[in-house]
Amino acid sequence: MYDGDDWLAVDKLYHVVFGFVIVVFVSLVAMRSRYSFLRRRAIELGCVVSILGGAAKEAADEVGIFRSAGASRKDAVADLVGVGIASILLLMWRRWDRPGGEHALTQEKEMSMV
Repeated sequence: MYDGDDWLAVDKLYHVVFGFVIVVFVSLVAMRSRYSFLRRRAIELGCVVSILGGAAKEAADEVGIFRSAGASRKDAVADLVGVGIASILLLMWRRWDRPGGEHALTQEKEMSMV
């Protein structure tokens, strides 16, 4: 690839893993908040924080704060892959972790004859 920025480099794996970890950590912390608006939007908040962190890292690379060849679109794509994997897994977990478990989706409501 160009300038040693291969798609299958260890650096890209780091971007995927750190993007994933940031989304999961921020989302789980927000899900435990006492504020309902944070609990409702926990996954979105985690995604935004992770994307902003990845963008800040790429901006720092471009400015020369880190020893790097500069900003990379491939790094940004790797960040987005980590965010996507984390958000899909968290959405699946949230769907199946409702009260009553997976059966809550298929249970019929009973009518009480009072």
